[in-house]
Amino acid sequence: MRVLFASYSEKTQTVFQVGVPLAWALRAAGHEVRVASQPELVPTITAAGLTAVPVGRDHDLWRIQDRFIKRLADRHPQTYDEKVRGGQMPPFAAADEPEDEVTWDYLVAGYRWTVASWYRMANEPMIAELVEFCREWRPDLVIWEPGTYAAPIAAKAVGAAHARLLWSLDFFGRTRDRFLRALARRPAAERVDPLADWLRVAGARFGVEFSEELTTGHFTVEQLPPSLLMTTDQRSVPMRYVPYNGRAVVPRWLWEPPTRPRVALTLGLTMAERFGSFALRPQEVLDSLAELDVEVVATLGDDVRAGLERVPDNVRVVPFVPLHALVPTCSAVVHHAGFGTLSSTALHGVPQLALPEHFDEPPLADRLVAQGSALSVPAALATGPDVRDGVARLLAEPSFGASAGRLRDEVLTLPTPNEFVPRLEKLVATHAG
Repeated sequence: MRVLFASYSEKTQTVFQVGVPLAWALRAAGHEVRVASQPELVPTITAAGLTAVPVGRDHDLWRIQDRFIKRLADRHPQTYDEKVRGGQMPPFAAADEPEDEVTWDYLVAGYRWTVASWYRMANEPMIAELVEFCREWRPDLVIWEPGTYAAPIAAKAVGAAHARLLWSLDFFGRTRDRFLRALARRPAAERVDPLADWLRVAGARFGVEFSEELTTGHFTVEQLPPSLLMTTDQRSVPMRYVPYNGRAVVPRWLWEPPTRPRVALTLGLTMAERFGSFALRPQEVLDSLAELDVEVVATLGDDVRAGLERVPDNVRVVPFVPLHALVPTCSAVVHHAGFGTLSSTALHGVPQLALPEHFDEPPLADRLVAQGSALSVPAALATGPDVRDGVARLLAEPSFGASAGRLRDEVLTLPTPNEFVPRLEKLVATHAG
């Protein structure tokens, strides 16, 4: 069969990278695979050994948002810290709140804001050419990143099955479930649906009528183990997360096992790229970790490394090292609770100290803590001593290692991408046409 992966161009590349192992598995099984995105992402796609299809033009989403963020930070620093830097993204920010506490006005206003400031800006430049390509190539299945609504429009235009591939908790599905239940309770005259209204207009240009399948797909591919999931009413199918870090080289110092407990410190790319800095001070964290009898491997970008006043003797600072090679050598990992880092660490049964800040990071960290394999401190509140004390507990208390082992066992029960392909083939036969 022909399988098309589709994603708008996300500058941190994470939303594309989570799909690479499945794309490889489909190719290895003999299926034709293409990856459609805006031109900016093409070098990343081809570097993964996949065939790229550039569609449309690059969007202006991040350039406009960067300008807005800078202006807001200068004029209203408290609002910036709480609403932007603090990760409040309505309507998804309330996905873990009790449903009866989430108001109709909040949901409607959140969808209006998200459609205007994210979905339309990222998708409109690529919809027409993506539909055109699908009409020529005729995919049997379209697998799409959850914010790339150009993809279900194109899939429905040609009768292809289509599915979301998640790179996070399913905020999108749970919020949509709650919205539809709230919508059904409203008087007919008060019913508004900003997401459906936009998709209805966008699809009509290509003869596609709106139906709810455009919002969440025929089914959803989940990559988190059961104890970390955000439950929804959507039909989901599980697949094991397999790390893909892009081009990677294993350095010589990583060949041999460490002589004392190794602790990885990685704070991700997104926050530094979008906001220019981390919420906590890397120098303070490194100084505090220097007080422990451990070896610290800190992955910090060039700008951050240049700003360090000193590097303690027990710290190795590197710009990049592949996590799938580093994490198995570690006794603990300190990170921002990003989906890829958290999932890579869970796969290898290593205790975690999460320092969440934005979007899905806080609820992901909460689930890790509830499962028992992690500690968590919000990044905006974390100090160097907090990190030091958390790492000391992870290393000293056996319960964290035992829970991390149970989490690893959960992950290993999920089908690998190779094992998942036959199920995908059956789902396509059910939904195509």
